[in-house]
Order: sequence, then structure tokens, then C-alpha cells
Amino acid sequence: MKEIGSKIHGFGKALMMPISVIAAAGIFLGLAAAMQNPAVTGEAFARLQYPQMIIGFIRQVASALFANLPPFFAVASAIGLAREEKPTAAFAAVIGFISLHVGVSASLAAQSITPATTTLAALTARGMSQTEAMMYAAQFTPTLGIFSYNMSVLGGVIAGLVTVALHNRFYTVVLPTAISFFGGRRFVPIVTVVVLPLVGLGLSLIWPAIGHGIAWVGQLIGKSGALGMWLYGFCERLLIPTGLHHILNETVRFTPIGGMVTADNQTLVGALTIFNTSLTHPGLLSDDVIRHATRFLAQGKIPTMMFGLPGAALAMYHCVRPEHKERVKALMLAGGLASFTTGITEPLEFCFIFVSPVLFIFHAVLSGVAFMLMDLLHVMIGNVQGGAIDLVIFGMLGGARTQWWYPVLLGAVYCPLYYVVFRAVILRRRVETPGREADEQTPPEQEKQSADERSQTIINGLGGRQNIADVDCCFTRLRVRVRDMRQVVDRTLMLTGASGVKRVSGNDVQVIYGPQVEKIAHDVKRTLGVSS
Repeated sequence: MKEIGSKIHGFGKALMMPISVIAAAGIFLGLAAAMQNPAVTGEAFARLQYPQMIIGFIRQVASALFANLPPFFAVASAIGLAREEKPTAAFAAVIGFISLHVGVSASLAAQSITPATTTLAALTARGMSQTEAMMYAAQFTPTLGIFSYNMSVLGGVIAGLVTVALHNRFYTVVLPTAISFFGGRRFVPIVTVVVLPLVGLGLSLIWPAIGHGIAWVGQLIGKSGALGMWLYGFCERLLIPTGLHHILNETVRFTPIGGMVTADNQTLVGALTIFNTSLTHPGLLSDDVIRHATRFLAQGKIPTMMFGLPGAALAMYHCVRPEHKERVKALMLAGGLASFTTGITEPLEFCFIFVSPVLFIFHAVLSGVAFMLMDLLHVMIGNVQGGAIDLVIFGMLGGARTQWWYPVLLGAVYCPLYYVVFRAVILRRRVETPGREADEQTPPEQEKQSADERSQTIINGLGGRQNIADVDCCFTRLRVRVRDMRQVVDRTLMLTGASGVKRVSGNDVQVIYGPQVEKIAHDVKRTLGVSS
């Protein structure tokens, strides 16, 4: 069971690689869309040839990225879950993704399902109504030029997971001397190109049922209205300690659960796909369609991340014992700024979610309320983070139709509400938030450490070199596989600037550092002598 949990956490971490690219590309796309909007920059700027050519080029690049997300997720899944020889796993994932869709395409051809037989004209000639024909044709799409089922990102994830399973099983295989050249890591692409087409054949037989199931869940959420949005926001926060919120998010962003629409003879699947297409193809989608997608996106996070959590940070700071004021001030300031500007919340959330279930549930409930109210008020702010960057670029620069003021007004309520509730609960229930630890022997803040000294302290806190099996990171967490969890010392790790330590399985521990974790992971690997 613990091994399964560890693999799920690794899968959630793997998803972060393409999502980081998507988030950055989305910001560029949003800025480009705003700069090509005469209502924002004026008619004169909109008529300037060369600036508009450059902006148009940026939109084309971002659009190409979003159009090819499935292979990105295939590669990311393989890299994130490969035990060793990650470059080989990535290369094999590309081969596996193509091979899988070739298998699907061959199966469809055997059933006489081809691009020619799935056009609207061909389907209506067979007696389908226009609506039925559009719905049926939407199931298929060219993927890297291969006619296949429209599996979107899920197809990439399946290809990546199967490929990495083959990789971890065969990358050390030893073949007989006569063919030993093809052994080891060279054998992985070979076995991939044999197995993945067969997986594609099998997948083509069950995909219609899977697709209908996903569509049914999407319809259920849609029919649930405001309650469905509250449940989504509540669960998204509730899953934060496990790291599984990434999987929930990607499900609504890239599957029919987040919406499916057909426009200009192309089918758009998932909330983020629909929103980004509205940026790359202005006027293609109606505002109602876009709003239906953005209810799963940044707009529901803005009140909590920009206003609520900074209010909680101020409350936690005001509850600190005098001798710890300076240490906690730096932690709260960094966490509050990260949450406000970029929507990265874990450095703050891990300060209270393990020491106060009351505050954690309060936070999750209000997160759900924010999603619900933004849906009811018809706000239209997309992207994935939920900080000030998203509010400005996708809200304010998007004009009045985004109704960006509603998240701000709700945030004006959330900030003092979070402050009052957090301060009251912390003081009355004696919650041990940072600077309020019961142990009076809590080590004082150390002198500012160099990168090498901090890395060595982290290694010591993890039980030493001999106890560390693997080191990696995601957006905010240093993810480490250790051989003996008993040797991990939380207090030592907290002295390195961590805001929390989470044991996710018998051998997997996560140390929460915030946005600077990428640099910390690199320094730790360098000290260990492990390549990044």
C-alpha cells in the first residue's frame, strides 16, 4: 500500500513539469492577447504592423505548445517516474506515444473509421443529425498527423506510464552475447515500440466506454451547479497535504470533466484547453463557453491566495512568541508574497494544516465557497495559478467582461475574516504554528548559511548521505526517498528555512521550501555528487 502511495505521489510530481511550462506560456499568451486588444492598447497601437507581427508570433508559439500537450505529458510522466536513465525514458516515451496512436489508428482503420468516414458530410449522409454527427466526429482527431481517438492529455499520460513501467523493468536487462549490443537502456525503446502499439489496439476497444464515463462525470458536475464548484474547490484544498491535488486539477483542465466544445470543426477538451484557445483564436468562442471553462481555473483561487492566506500569515505572525518574531517574520513575509503574487500557497499552508485540523477545514471550506461564488457571479478569469499576475493579465487586462472586481471584493472580506479566525483559533486552542512550539528547547535561528552549508544541513537532517536514495523536487517541495525514515530529523530540516516536513510513506518525505526549492534541490544534488 505504501509503495502504491509513493508511486501516486511521484506521478503528481511528474505532472508539474509540463504544467510549469503551460503556466508561463499562458501568461505570455494573456499578455499578447491584451496587447492585440484595441480596447486595452488603443486603435493606433493595433494598427502598428511590426509590433503586431511580433505579438502574433508569440501567440503562434504559445498556441503550438498548447496544441501538443499530450506528448509533453508522456515525456514528463516518464522522466518523473523513471528510477534511473531518465533521458532514455524520455526518448522511449516519445516513441511510445507515437506507437500507441499508430496502434489506435490501425484498429480504427480495421473498423472502417477513417478521416473520410468521420466528416460531417459522411456522417449526415449515413442518417445522423447535424448534432449527432458533430458529437461523433468530436471523438477523433489527428495526433502528430496520426488519425486517432481524441484522448487529449490522458492519452499522453497513459503512454508515459506504460513506457516508464517498461523502462524500469528492462533498462538493466542483459541479453545473450550475440545481441548484447541491444541490451540495457538500448532495449527500452525496442520493447516500447513492440508493446505500445498493442496497448493502442487494446485501448481503442475500451476508449469509447472510458470517454463516455468521463463525459458523464463532467455532465454530473455541470448539473450540480454551484454545489459542484464548491465541492471541487473544497477537495482541491483538502488534497494539498497529499500532493494529489495536481491530479484533480489536471483532470478538469484536460478532460471532458472540465468541459468539451466543438468550434470551427475542432473539438476542445478540458477547461484550460478551452480557455487558451479563446486567447489564441479571439472571437471563436462565446463568453458563456469561456466562463463555463474558467470556473475551474484561477478565478476561484484569487480570493483565497491573494487575500485570505496573507491575512492568515499576518495572524500567525501576531501570535508568535517575542523571541521568535524575526525568524517567523521572514517566513510569513516570503510565504505571503509568494501566495499573493504567484498563487504558490504551500509554504503558508504547511504552517497550519498539520497542527490544526480546525484551521485546515476552515481554509478548505472557504476555498470551495470562493469557487462557488465566482461561478455564480459569472467571473471569467483563466490560467492556473490564482495570484496577482493572473488577476492583472487575465482579469484586468481582459476588460469589464471578465468581471475581475468580484474576486477582489470577496478578497476584501476574506483577508480580515482569515485574520480574525486564525488569530482566535491559534490563541484559544494554543495551536503550535511557527514560533509557538511547545518545546522551549526549540533551536534558535542559525546564522545565515551558505548554499553548501545549507545543503549539508539538509543532508544531515535527512539522515546523512547513506540514508538518501533519491532527491527531486516539484514547485515547492523537496521530495526525498530515504532508506530509514527514523533517521529523518524534522528540527534540523526546519533550521534550513523549511516551512514543514511531510512523511508521505514509509520511505518518502517532502520538505516544503516554497518557490526557491529548485535551487535548493540542485545544491543538495551537487553536494551529494548526483547529477541533476
